[in-house]
Amino acid sequence: MREMTSPLVFDRPLVRRRLERAHAGGYAGFLLDHAGADLMERLAPVLREFPLALDVGTPHDTAARLLRESGRAGFVARLAPTQDSADGCVVGDEEALPFAGERFDLAVSLLALQAVNDLPGALVQIRRALKPDGLFLGCLFGGATLTELRRAFTEAEAEIEGGVSPRVAPFADVRDLGGLLQRAGFALPVTDCDLLTVRYADPFALMRDLRAMGLTNALTARRRTPLRRTTLLRAMQIYAERFADADGRVRATFELIWLSGWAPHESQQKPLKPGSAKTRLADALGAVEYGAGEKAKP
Repeated sequence: MREMTSPLVFDRPLVRRRLERAHAGGYAGFLLDHAGADLMERLAPVLREFPLALDVGTPHDTAARLLRESGRAGFVARLAPTQDSADGCVVGDEEALPFAGERFDLAVSLLALQAVNDLPGALVQIRRALKPDGLFLGCLFGGATLTELRRAFTEAEAEIEGGVSPRVAPFADVRDLGGLLQRAGFALPVTDCDLLTVRYADPFALMRDLRAMGLTNALTARRRTPLRRTTLLRAMQIYAERFADADGRVRATFELIWLSGWAPHESQQKPLKPGSAKTRLADALGAVEYGAGEKAKP
């Protein structure tokens, strides 16, 4: 039987090379800093310690550093996409975790999992790496990210070149990700999103930031010929015309989707079985219950 494989949406070696270039030139970490602060806020209500934690693929040491400084984790192992620091991290791929099962009390991942080809498989591996009742907290870019840039390039290429090349990654939708957590075997899965608007002096400033975050085009279906200067300038013109505020600065949307789930454990709260409720919904709402086909009286 032929083995089913996930489609290769992202050129993973190119993703790593782009990130290495970003680190070499000075990584733009403002979105990662925002996600890191949010991570610590989300961990604050969890009244337990995590003797052994794992950072899965975060493109800088932000998450691992914050966990160490907060004292919430006794030891933090970091699976990094590149060797960007001297913190003893293991360089590896989020799609092939090099760790034994049921080892970690906590797993986190910030702004990394949106660029894997097999997200369901990566989530399954993270769940297997957690001890029973271990917690996973992840943040990745969602479908509303860079909608302005996508529209500007689409219109410019259709107008000048008569066709469209994929230039912005197809980010996941928050509704789909909740289902993926369940499919991966997580208990008590929760998803929510944080919509950020970042303003720039012009679209070229946004492009420079994307390069400094290692987020330039790494799609396998990307056009391999260089972008025409005329197309680029037209896209930047459309961007400035359509997405500028009154002061002339342009907007860029970043949607951060948060995922959380627990490795299953017998102590966790279980949903009630159908028909096991001891109180009727009508009684709880103070309403009158009617039988099937019976009409309500005025």
